[in-house]
Amino acid sequence: MQLSTTNQISEKKIVQTIGPVFGEVVEGMNFLKDFGAGIRDIFGGRSQGYEDEVTKAREAALNEMVERARELGANAVVGVRIDLETIGQMMLIHAQGTAVVIE
Repeated sequence: MQLSTTNQISEKKIVQTIGPVFGEVVEGMNFLKDFGAGIRDIFGGRSQGYEDEVTKAREAALNEMVERARELGANAVVGVRIDLETIGQMMLIHAQGTAVVIE
């Protein structure tokens, strides 16, 4: 499955546009990561725990979007976009794009 943030894939022709596909992941943050992030806020530095969680959630959202595109018969997704939102102590990662068939 090819993914592109643009509306086309270099040197490929879109022969069918199937439609929008989405992947969503809601991830809760735990106390230890929150505590570690709070300490880093005071002293500075990156929060590896949060970064790891965001990376894992982003990959899961993309994988879910790809699986939905595959189920619809697509072999590529164009116009891919990823958004992150926080809802209280939860984070929502949302991947979206347009499922297409390329040749």
